[in-house]
Amino acid sequence: MLGHAGYGPESDGISDPLDRLMPAHDLNLQVYVKHYTRTKEISICAGAMQETLYKRPFLEPELAFAHFLRHQRLTMKPNFELGVHYTPDSKSTTIRLVDLTSARVQFVRITWTDLANVVRFRVVPLAYFQKMVESSRPGVTMGIACLGILNCRMADGFSAVGEVFLSLDLTSIRFCPYAPKQVIVMGFLQHKHPVSGPNGELAFQPALCARSALKRVVQRARTEYAAEFLVGFESEFNLLESTSPIVPASVHEYSASNALRAGQKCTIVMDEIAHAIIASGIELQLYHAEAAPGQFEVVTGPMPPLEAADALVLTREIIYNIAAKHGLHATFAPRIFESIGTAAHAHISVHSTRKEEKKVSEQLSRTEELFLAGLMGHLPSVCALTLPTTASYRRVGDGFWSGGTYVCWGTENRECPVRLTNAKSTSSRRFEMRFIDGTANPYLALAGILGAGAAGLRDKKGLDVKDCSGETPAAQMSEEERAAHGISLRMSRTWEEGRANFDASQEMGLVFGDEFKAAFLSVGKLVKERLEEGINEDARKRLLVELY
Repeated sequence: MLGHAGYGPESDGISDPLDRLMPAHDLNLQVYVKHYTRTKEISICAGAMQETLYKRPFLEPELAFAHFLRHQRLTMKPNFELGVHYTPDSKSTTIRLVDLTSARVQFVRITWTDLANVVRFRVVPLAYFQKMVESSRPGVTMGIACLGILNCRMADGFSAVGEVFLSLDLTSIRFCPYAPKQVIVMGFLQHKHPVSGPNGELAFQPALCARSALKRVVQRARTEYAAEFLVGFESEFNLLESTSPIVPASVHEYSASNALRAGQKCTIVMDEIAHAIIASGIELQLYHAEAAPGQFEVVTGPMPPLEAADALVLTREIIYNIAAKHGLHATFAPRIFESIGTAAHAHISVHSTRKEEKKVSEQLSRTEELFLAGLMGHLPSVCALTLPTTASYRRVGDGFWSGGTYVCWGTENRECPVRLTNAKSTSSRRFEMRFIDGTANPYLALAGILGAGAAGLRDKKGLDVKDCSGETPAAQMSEEERAAHGISLRMSRTWEEGRANFDASQEMGLVFGDEFKAAFLSVGKLVKERLEEGINEDARKRLLVELY
C-alpha cells in the first residue's frame, strides 16, 4: 500500500516531498497538509507519527503528516456523514477578565435582555468596573420597574417600589467590534437582598431573570437526565433605507450574486458585519442574501445554550450597530413585506452523557427520541415564548416554509415546525426549530424549548408522532393520514391562543414558576398595546421595525 511504501526525503530527487506521496491532482490534501503542519502542535504530532508509522524519522513533518492522512484514507471505511463535528465541551471563546487591560479596553457595557426582548445596558469605565469586580458581589442595581417598562409605560403588576440586582457573569465577556475599546458582559438578575429558601437558608434568588431560567433548565437536564445540548442560530434580518415609509435597501433573489455586488452599500455592510462577528469571538459559518427585499442571513456556530443565547444577543447588536453606522436600519421584525418572513431558526443537537449510549446513523438515540417526544407534547404552549407578538403570526402558516401549523417533525421537511437535518450523521445530526422569530427573547425561547424536551426525558414516554419525511405536508394530509402519523395537535395560530396555552401549561409553570409566567404575560400585553398605537397598518409596521 502507498501508505507503507517508505518514501524518504532523498529517494528520487523530487523537490517537494509531498509530491512523492500525492499526485498533483490531489491538491486539496496538499494544501491541507501544508497549512496545518505550520502549527507547533501538528508538527509535534507529525513527529510522533513518523516513529509510529514508519519506524524512522522523516526530515519534514509535512511528509509524515501526509503519510498519516493517506494511510487513513486507504485503511478506513468510507465516511458519508455531513457537517462539522462539535461537542458540548467545546471551549468557550469569551475573554478572560485579566486580558482587559492588555487589550486596552476602556469601557464595559453591562447588558441584560428584558421580558420584551429589548436589550439594555449601562456603560462603565474599565477602572470602575475593576473596582466593582473586587467587591464582594459585583454588579449593578436597578428599579424592578425596569423589567416591565416600555415607552415609559409600566406593565400591570410592576411597581416603582423595589430594586433588583444584576450579578455579573464574568465568563460572558466579549469584544464589541462596533464600539472600539469596549466589551460586553451579561449577568443574572437577582433579588437585591437575600431571600429565605424552603429550608430557611438565605440565598440570592433570581428575580424575573430569563437568563437564570435557561441556566436552570440546562443544569437540570445535565444532572437529572444526563443530557446536554448545543445550539446554533440563523439570524435573518432586513436592511432598510427608511422606516417611514419602509423602504428596503435592496431588492434581490435568494442567494443571488447581484445582492452583494462590489461597492454596493449592502455589500459593504454585510462584509463589515461578518468581520465584526468573527472579531467578537463568535464563530461565523456563513452569510448570504435571503429572498425578501433587503433580507440577509448570518449563521453562527453551535455553543452550549446559555453561551449561544449570549452570542445571539451580541450578533444582533453587531448587525444593528453596523447597519446604523452606514445609514441603514436593520430589523428582525417577522414579516414586513408581502413576500416571505424573517425568522430566527435555532439548531439544537441533543447529547447523552451516558457512555453506554452511542449515536448510530439513520436512527435517533434514546435521548434524542425522548427529547423530541417531550417537545411534540408541549409545542403549543412554547409558542408564546418563541412567537411572542401579534406580528409573529403573520409569518407562520401552511404552505410557505415557515414550519406549518401542525405539531409534527420531519427529516429535511421545512413544512414542519421541527426539521431533523443531517439525520444520517452521528456527529452533526440536529433539530431545527423553525417556530422562532426575532421578537423572541432567546433565553426564554431556549428555556421553553429545552424545558419541554427535558419533560420528555423525565416522563420517558415514547415518540408517537412519526417522521413526516414524505412529499405531502401535514396541512395537505387527510385526517386519516395525519392520524396514521400520530399528528393530533395544532400549533398556536394566534397571539391570544399562544398565551392561553402558555398560561394553562403546568409544564411551563415548572420551568418558569407562576410569578415569572404572570410577569411575562403582563409585559407581552404591554408590547401588544405599544405596537397597536399606530393609526394605520403602515404606522404599526413602523413601530414594529423600530422596536425590533
